[in-house]
Amino acid sequence: MKTRYQDSIKKWCTIESIIDKLSSCEKNVVPLSKKFRAMRTAWILSLVVLPLLVLGGPPGSTIREGGIKIGVGRGTAPKGINVGRGNSAVRIGEGTRLSNSTRQRSFSTTTTTTTAPTRFTPQSSVGNNYNITDLKVGMMVPYKSFGVREYTRAVTTAINTLQRSTRGPRLGLFQRYDLHVKIAMKELTPSPTAILDSLCKEFLSVNVSAILYLMNYEQYGRSTASAQYFLQLAGYLGIPVIAWNADNSGLERRASQSSLQLQLAPSLEHQTAAMLSILERYKWHQFSVVTSQIAGHDDFIQAVRERISDMQDTFKFTILSAILVTEPHDLLELVNSESRVMLLYSTREEATHILTAARDYKITGENYVWVVTQSVMENLQTTSQFPVGMLGVHFDTSSESLVSEITTAIKVYAYGVEDFVNDPKNANRSLNTQLSCEGVGESRWSTGDLFFKYLKNVSVEGDQGKPNVEFTQDGVLKAAELKIMNLRPGVSKQLVWEEIGIWKSWEKEGLDIKDIVWPGNTHTPPQGVPEKFHLKITFLEEPPYINLAPPDPVTGKCLVDRGVHCRVAKDSDMVGIDIQSAQKNESFYQCCSGFCIDLLQKFSEEIGFTYELVRVEDGKWGTLENGKWNGLIADLVNRKTDMVMTSLMINSEREAVVDFTVPYMETGIAIVVAKRTGIISPTAFLEPFDTASWMLVGIVAIHAATIMILLFEWASPSGFDMKVNPSGAAQKLKNPSTNHRFSFCRTYWLVWAVLFQAAVHIDSPRGFTARFMTNVWALFAVVFLAIYTANLAAFMITREEFHEFSGVDDHRLAKPFSHKPMFKFGTIPWSHTDSTLAKYFKEMHSYMRAFNKSSVAEGIEAVITGDMDAFIYDGTVLDYLVAQDEDCRLLTVGSWYAMTGYGLAFSRNSKYLQMFNKRLLDYRDNGDLERLRRYWMTGTCKPGKEVQKSSDPLALEQFLSAFLLLMMGILLAVVFLLLEHLYFKYIRQHLAKSDDGGTCAIFSLSVGKSLTFRGAVYEAQDILRHHRCKDPICDTHLWKVKHELDMAKIRIRQLEKDLEAHGIKPTQTKRKPGSLGWWQRCFQSSDRHSQPEPLAVEAPHPLPPYFDSYIDAVEVARPRDMSRNHVVSTEYAETFLPTEIYRIPDDDATRTEIAEMETVL
Repeated sequence: MKTRYQDSIKKWCTIESIIDKLSSCEKNVVPLSKKFRAMRTAWILSLVVLPLLVLGGPPGSTIREGGIKIGVGRGTAPKGINVGRGNSAVRIGEGTRLSNSTRQRSFSTTTTTTTAPTRFTPQSSVGNNYNITDLKVGMMVPYKSFGVREYTRAVTTAINTLQRSTRGPRLGLFQRYDLHVKIAMKELTPSPTAILDSLCKEFLSVNVSAILYLMNYEQYGRSTASAQYFLQLAGYLGIPVIAWNADNSGLERRASQSSLQLQLAPSLEHQTAAMLSILERYKWHQFSVVTSQIAGHDDFIQAVRERISDMQDTFKFTILSAILVTEPHDLLELVNSESRVMLLYSTREEATHILTAARDYKITGENYVWVVTQSVMENLQTTSQFPVGMLGVHFDTSSESLVSEITTAIKVYAYGVEDFVNDPKNANRSLNTQLSCEGVGESRWSTGDLFFKYLKNVSVEGDQGKPNVEFTQDGVLKAAELKIMNLRPGVSKQLVWEEIGIWKSWEKEGLDIKDIVWPGNTHTPPQGVPEKFHLKITFLEEPPYINLAPPDPVTGKCLVDRGVHCRVAKDSDMVGIDIQSAQKNESFYQCCSGFCIDLLQKFSEEIGFTYELVRVEDGKWGTLENGKWNGLIADLVNRKTDMVMTSLMINSEREAVVDFTVPYMETGIAIVVAKRTGIISPTAFLEPFDTASWMLVGIVAIHAATIMILLFEWASPSGFDMKVNPSGAAQKLKNPSTNHRFSFCRTYWLVWAVLFQAAVHIDSPRGFTARFMTNVWALFAVVFLAIYTANLAAFMITREEFHEFSGVDDHRLAKPFSHKPMFKFGTIPWSHTDSTLAKYFKEMHSYMRAFNKSSVAEGIEAVITGDMDAFIYDGTVLDYLVAQDEDCRLLTVGSWYAMTGYGLAFSRNSKYLQMFNKRLLDYRDNGDLERLRRYWMTGTCKPGKEVQKSSDPLALEQFLSAFLLLMMGILLAVVFLLLEHLYFKYIRQHLAKSDDGGTCAIFSLSVGKSLTFRGAVYEAQDILRHHRCKDPICDTHLWKVKHELDMAKIRIRQLEKDLEAHGIKPTQTKRKPGSLGWWQRCFQSSDRHSQPEPLAVEAPHPLPPYFDSYIDAVEVARPRDMSRNHVVSTEYAETFLPTEIYRIPDDDATRTEIAEMETVL
């Protein structure tokens, strides 16, 4: 029995060696015919199956489920090597026993997967060590006949390499763990159920801590979808995946980055970087991207854009178009563009159809370069539809390359485990997943995310001359190497892919290329841009976009600052004319410069074309005239020109018949007016303060100060409080002068005089509090005048007046007949502005026809000279002309109307539209348009230009407001004079009947005095005192009148004394206690000396007969003026009279003397 068992083992080993030899021979034989292949397969099966049928397998009724046990594990010695079949391939290793029936079913070839659980125990762990833990990792590889042994050998080699590694701490892994690798093979397009079964039954059942997923399928269909599904399932379960996918470019980038996946294969980003490095090598700045609906086509375009953004500081790329090809006619966009370099991303089958259509459209010739990705080349197979000279990027996806990556994957896993277990933080964490698809255990491995971080941070030594294998934070390989392939004729004249260079991502100049066979079998690279073409460009001059200047009359050339030649003569005038001679004649050619010319030259250099500038013959911008287009638009509609380049505004009517580019500058309809130097503002002296400040000072401050000073003076014990002194003859003679009593008006006069520091006579208060308040007001006046004076000079200048319109829709313009006088304004006929106003403002457009001008220069000149009040036109043009006015006499007012933009115009469906559109967008993004605008739109008139004139002497007109103020004061004084005469003639006599003088005196002493008899007397005295005669007769007469007045006063006093002497006490006017007597209230004057208090006489008494004898004595005693014969002193007459005269006169005499006094007055 023992001998039979040993013989069976020898036969099994012989069969295995035969299979290995056949599989190795299969790699080197020349492809055979289908019949020979079938015979070969039958022969191999007969060699394998017949011994099994004869022998019935190894001794015993069961077999072990394959594997090799290397070394001694867990202290057990090997009992033998058992080999058996599993499902559709060979299972090698130690496993459970299977019944004979199961063993016979294992030869079926319909099963999609094969597992090979293999346990590897390091040789260094020989001995009895019961602390070693099983560590299991799954590996998914492509299905391959007899591939298990090859995969197993690669795994064994990788682990042995790690055990012999001199890296030091890395060896500690195998002292703690017994590594088991679970191998599963997957066919090309497994079903989702098969994928789920392989994950649940093959990997989760054995608690794998990671999965090595290595596939070299490149069909980019269901194969890529199945890979995506498997990776997403693993990420959902929290199991890290170390992948190497030939079709990884088709995997969804977002899903890959969010899953726990490390990618060992070159990524899509590496391929795009290598393709763009080829373009950079040959200075191809512009290209197009062509893709099919292959998985990841959006990610490819995005990767290209991101790479261009990263390289923009070193090399500028321009993506002319990105085309998704679903039908052949989608390539028409390439035909009409300037693309000469195309990046193609598709499958090989799709690329065949795309390039076939491209050849039909003649975009695969010697001037067109196609650069393709790995997905197009696949396994380097070619078709006849591929054009010669194609370039591509490629990395090896053969089975040998896949097997070599197994070592790298195992190293990444082993280094990650080593870092994980060496971290003290993970002492209580296990690498056994304990997951199940049966609802038992965890639904997601909680440690998987943490373990993935250790895997992502490993650094595995690379091959000689290559950097270490490391990953980015997204799990993408940092350093990758790609081959540059060239499709060229081979030895048999058939096209083959040949390696011509290598691109290394870790080197700055990572591209190394040898000789290339270019499209058309040429040996010189294409230019990458279309050949130069010629354009006829029509224009119409308008500064600053296009300026015209005569050429040099001798050489006929344009100076550097005058631009390029442009023809202004009509086509009919150029018949038979020599061009060189005509260029010296400004009636045929002139020099064009400006914003548009600089932009045109930039287009010409970058796109590559020549041009001829021709002025439009009718000189019109292009509007509908009698149902037909004129001007620039007519030339495009009739296809007389290729392009219009000037300040042509975009509107809906024009867009209906021609094609516009994107706007290169925004504009609108604006209004320009002239600034007129007018007189200074009549209210300039009020402008240092605003209305609120003046109201605060004029109403609040002045009135508050007036009222407070008056109240403080009234209430002060030492002030003029208007109270009557105590009764008594002695006290009566000591009453203060009525001229010193304070009133509201006199307080007002004080406040205003102090405020403006007027040198006029004022009555000061006597109370201390009122005086203090007066000083406080004086302090306020000083501060107020200082602030006012400091700001007054800035406003005492002449103002520039202009018509401040709110915009085109201002009622003074939109309804011109509603304003008198009517404004004069206009525009340029047959322009965009004219057509817009005709459409939306019919009344306005009809009115302004009489004022329209043929050019902008004429309109601006009319505004400056005053022939027009306003000129309406394009906003940017008017802004430029305003800035160019050296005298700064112009100003744009109001808001812009009908905002639009300037654009380049082409005929309908022009093939040049897209290339100019693309350039304009680039110029806008990089700031070229803004730089041109700043250069051309600036002028000599700038804000703040006249600041330097601030030190000039002030002109007369700058003081005009002060003179106006003086004139207004004179006129106001005249009005007051008339009011005064009106008062004394008509109002005083009526007011005197209703007011005894008390109430009015409180308001104004002068008014109160004017309402009394005594006041009239004092008023006459004031007039006489200040009167000076010019001749002796007048002087004598005046002396006589004054003498009589003095005698009348004496008689009145004597009458009062006589009444008292006869026992008749004169009665006083009834008044309230503390109030003023009527004699005191009414006899107020401006005399500075006190007067005695007169009493009212109720019954007249005759004067004594001896009264006249004392008159002479009084006259003698009165002091007189030495120069004139009249009395100047107002001292009391009583001081000079004897006491005997004070007797009671009779009534008749008293009455007679009073009548005489009234007569004199």
